Amino acid sequence: MRRILLAAGLYNILWGAFVVLWPHAIFDWAGMARPNYPELWQCIGMIVGVYGVGYAIAAFDPVRHWPIVLVGFLGKFFGPLGMLHAVWTGALPAAFAWNCLTNDLIWWVPFVLLLRHAWRVERERPTP
Repeated sequence: MRRILLAAGLYNILWGAFVVLWPHAIFDWAGMARPNYPELWQCIGMIVGVYGVGYAIAAFDPVRHWPIVLVGFLGKFFGPLGMLHAVWTGALPAAFAWNCLTNDLIWWVPFVLLLRHAWRVERERPTP
């Protein structure tokens, strides 16, 4: 659990920093027009980076910090749903959805397993 959360933390911090420093890169790679307001994309990068800090903190006591993992998982779950809708309606090209693979989808199973473990530990803990 610790390694998964540290990896997620490092990945999110690096991805967030990349987006903040080079906000047009992913759009260029996807063959999309650059956004009129790159600051909004940079803000998303900052949010992703901050989640990375949370994952790194949670890595030191994953059971205690399960709410951080839950909030992260919810973002990693609902983000691809929004992306699917955007691609389905033509608002975004399918090439842009590759972001969801590394940012979200690969983390589903590890985060669910971690949350399941935390739930079991909490359930077995005696109540005061």
